[in-house]
Amino acid sequence: MNTIRMKAILLTAIAAIFSLSIMAQSQSLGKSDPAAKKILDAVSAKFKTFKAVQASFSFKNEDAKGKVLGIKKGSLFTKGTKYRVNITGGQDIYCDGTNIWNYDKSVNEVTISKYDASQNSITPQKLFTNFYDKDFLYKLNGEKKEAGKTLQEIELTPVDKTKSFFKVIVWVDKAAQTIYSTKVLEKSGNKYTYTVATLNGKAAVADAQFVFDKAKYPGVEVVDLR
Repeated sequence: MNTIRMKAILLTAIAAIFSLSIMAQSQSLGKSDPAAKKILDAVSAKFKTFKAVQASFSFKNEDAKGKVLGIKKGSLFTKGTKYRVNITGGQDIYCDGTNIWNYDKSVNEVTISKYDASQNSITPQKLFTNFYDKDFLYKLNGEKKEAGKTLQEIELTPVDKTKSFFKVIVWVDKAAQTIYSTKVLEKSGNKYTYTVATLNGKAAVADAQFVFDKAKYPGVEVVDLR
């Protein structure tokens, strides 16, 4: 999997944990379900109360036939405009609000780019707000019990039909008003499922967590695109 593809998957994981904004679709005729909107708005509002976040999650990749191609675990840290995403044995993304470091563990290479909040790029800050109103249609499919939780199932569809995915199913923990699990269905048939293991919205996260420290990676190749 190339660097761009992996970065997209990592940022998708961020979205899966907290917000529903990057990958989804609804089957209603151009209108979203008010009941689903109420739930999504509550998820967005809950996230905005968090000063700093530390979370862990799992990521499962399945092919069109339902065969599991791999399961990985990861972690997420956010604080203001800063964020960091780590996939065990895969790739890390650091952002200190000024620069973004995309570190590929497999080749010991880091790519540095400038952070620009005005760009149309995916960032945790954009994902944690209610812009799903503009980009998606959504509907509430019902509730189910799992792992001792009451989960509300919301189906989302992208307004832009050129996206590589055609549907996202999101399960919201009804009591906590946070995302429990998200399944992204791609047009290729591949499915990606992200499930939250732990979530701490009051984490003590040092600013150093969001900066790539070259000294800790002997021999790392640096590609500076700034």
